[in-house]
Amino acid sequence: MEIKETPEMWVVRFGQRLRIPDVRQAAAEYSAIIDRQLAEHRLEADGPWIFISHNLPRDSKTLFDWEICRPIRKPVQWDETIELHHLEPIIVASRVHQGSLRSLFTKGYAPLVAEIEMSRHHFSGESREIYHGWNGHGSSYHNIEIQFGLSH
Repeated sequence: MEIKETPEMWVVRFGQRLRIPDVRQAAAEYSAIIDRQLAEHRLEADGPWIFISHNLPRDSKTLFDWEICRPIRKPVQWDETIELHHLEPIIVASRVHQGSLRSLFTKGYAPLVAEIEMSRHHFSGESREIYHGWNGHGSSYHNIEIQFGLSH
């Protein structure tokens, strides 16, 4: 577990209330929309895809708030028809998962949650997945950083 501050960033994002099994379809739909918006508005991506969850449940049936974000280079001027969002830096507990999506929760999330629970830190309710290396659905190897926001 690494404790660190996330960078400040500007993103284009979409979100909805969903269940964990719904993330795959929502990510496919919204990432295509965001890619089109970046092209239409001549915005430049500046980092990997980020999924932000608020009060991520420990089961597959509970609804939670989820967002998909694409960091961008903040333009000096932009067309007001696209909404840019500013993400402030936050302190997180972080761990990198290298493997399949199938093992993301058991080998990625579970050890990180256990480390946080045994530490002096407290969950803020926000968590993030940063897709440093995404190799497509069905791939046996991805490089995904898991972050849990920490509160005082």
